Amino acid sequence: MAHGVRFHVLRPGGDRIHHVTEQDVRVVLSRLPVELWRPLRAVHFNDWSQARTLGYVTRGHREIALCALPPRMSLTSGCLAKGQAPEAFGAQRGRQWPELAIRRYLLYHTFLHELGHLQVVDGAARSDRLKFAREKLAEEFATRWRKVLWSEPFDHPDPVHNPPSIEAMTALNRVAADR
Repeated sequence: MAHGVRFHVLRPGGDRIHHVTEQDVRVVLSRLPVELWRPLRAVHFNDWSQARTLGYVTRGHREIALCALPPRMSLTSGCLAKGQAPEAFGAQRGRQWPELAIRRYLLYHTFLHELGHLQVVDGAARSDRLKFAREKLAEEFATRWRKVLWSEPFDHPDPVHNPPSIEAMTALNRVAADR
């Protein structure tokens, strides 16, 4: 279960928080084939988000950083990938996202996307730019693996590791209708 991966947490400033934890990431890694995350050496929880950056890969393509974010937020179309809907993560467009939806997005989109950047697409390439997956392939990696991981129920007490239930979405729609 994610042996050999180091975790570093930098306490965020202001009102920002880390929405996901080391344990959350370890659960995601435990669900994936080891070959996909074997190159991963460290995951950093930092406070270096700039202009909607939720996460990134460090130089050398061996470490992933997940950024602290405000406690309440709505992920806009600028953060969502083409074709993604907030409902897939348990949120509604144009509304504040529930904490569970933010966590789900960070783990099952942002983290998987950054892990996609660690995938070697051309081992003979001379530059990292050509050797590792770029945006389009990282996006496809995240989408493919989210679908695989969410294709069957995962027995875990934290609902973040499963797609939003029909009941949760119905309740969310009911709350929105009452506003």
